[in-house]
Amino acid sequence: MAPRHLALITLGTLLTACGDPAPPNSEGDGSGEDTTLPGTTTEPGPTTSTTNPGTSSNSGTTSTTEPDPTTGSDPDDTGPSVYFDLGVIPDSPMFCEEGTGEVEFSYIWVANSTQSTISKINTETLVEEGRYYTRPDLNGSPSRTSVSLTGNVATANRNGGLTKFYARPERCDPGANGILSTSTGPADIKAWDDEECRAWHTPMAYSSQRPVAWTQGVFNETSCEIEDEKVWTAGANGSNIEVLLVDGDTGVIEATVPIPGVNANFYGIYGAAVDSEGNFWGSQLSQGTVVNVDLQTLAVQTWPMATSGYGMTVDQDGYVWTCSSMAARFDPVTETWQTANVGASGGCMPDGGNILWMAGSTLRGINRQTLAIEYSIPLPSYVHGVSVDYQGYVWGVSMGTNAYRVDPSTGLIDTVGGLVGPYTYSDMTGFALNNVGGGGAPSG
Repeated sequence: MAPRHLALITLGTLLTACGDPAPPNSEGDGSGEDTTLPGTTTEPGPTTSTTNPGTSSNSGTTSTTEPDPTTGSDPDDTGPSVYFDLGVIPDSPMFCEEGTGEVEFSYIWVANSTQSTISKINTETLVEEGRYYTRPDLNGSPSRTSVSLTGNVATANRNGGLTKFYARPERCDPGANGILSTSTGPADIKAWDDEECRAWHTPMAYSSQRPVAWTQGVFNETSCEIEDEKVWTAGANGSNIEVLLVDGDTGVIEATVPIPGVNANFYGIYGAAVDSEGNFWGSQLSQGTVVNVDLQTLAVQTWPMATSGYGMTVDQDGYVWTCSSMAARFDPVTETWQTANVGASGGCMPDGGNILWMAGSTLRGINRQTLAIEYSIPLPSYVHGVSVDYQGYVWGVSMGTNAYRVDPSTGLIDTVGGLVGPYTYSDMTGFALNNVGGGGAPSG
């Protein structure tokens, strides 16, 4: 049975010329030279439909069943189980609007770096429902996306600038004719001035701008809305790194925080996430520095990373993770690290239970407490980013044309095709933000 809300389940850039270092050919620390991978000219297309021997086809998706997704266990052993008890995670304000208790976050947002667009993919139907340019000159090279607790997305452009889009058409702003002009899919990318589901775009003059992470905002019980959402980003120019706090409603930059004493090599700050208080956490590529900025005081703290890293995340216990071939867990209270060589590469994301999923040619699931590998699920191709959706599926974003949705209880894989230079390993569903808790959202 596929993972569902409150279900008990068994756990099991494309690099542009100016872009990010490629992962090594064999999974490693992700600190290789800058390269441009082939296959950059793929046009957007529909979800692919292919059935391999011994696999099942699922309405326009490629579904592959990998036997025994757990490692070191008998194939008949269902393995350890956890509750994806999403009921303990704050519902979005859509709970009030719709009159149901179901979580309404049903999209994953993937950056098409070489096309300067992001794709809005329904995580239940696997249909891409919109594709949007991220910068007016169509030269943004977007990479990271972050989804707020109201379901909206912000994306950072490597070449500078931050852009927000609304997920729900009723939140968009139709023109004077009262008719909404917005993309309906990969073959319908509106011109910059014609896209009316873009909330705002804030130009920023950075040579490298990668991280983006929403804060939780504050829940207003009277209006049943989340208010005062902020979004963090960071940029680098020369030797200088800045972390910026942006108003989520207007795109106005509210604070610019210099990060002194941190080497801006490796593209400044590479990835970001927030903790339960909405504080900024960022890490650098390779073995650089972890940076913390307090949401209220804007005070800065830094710590040297324990090992080489590529992706990063914060889990529900407040641990900060840097991920590549090594998994490294930082405890902000004791200021200590635990590390383990798990043979992964790229991004990582907690599942709401006790597993941290890590990207690579094989999807790794490690125990957040022991750092031991509990799950290894081979994928059709290497994925650089990983995320978890609100039904408990684990997603991997390749660096070619595909994204994969994995059922961790069975190893069944669905494929969404037609992406163009995808490169996303941030909180592309909003699950990670909801998972850390905090803010003022309703409690159930």
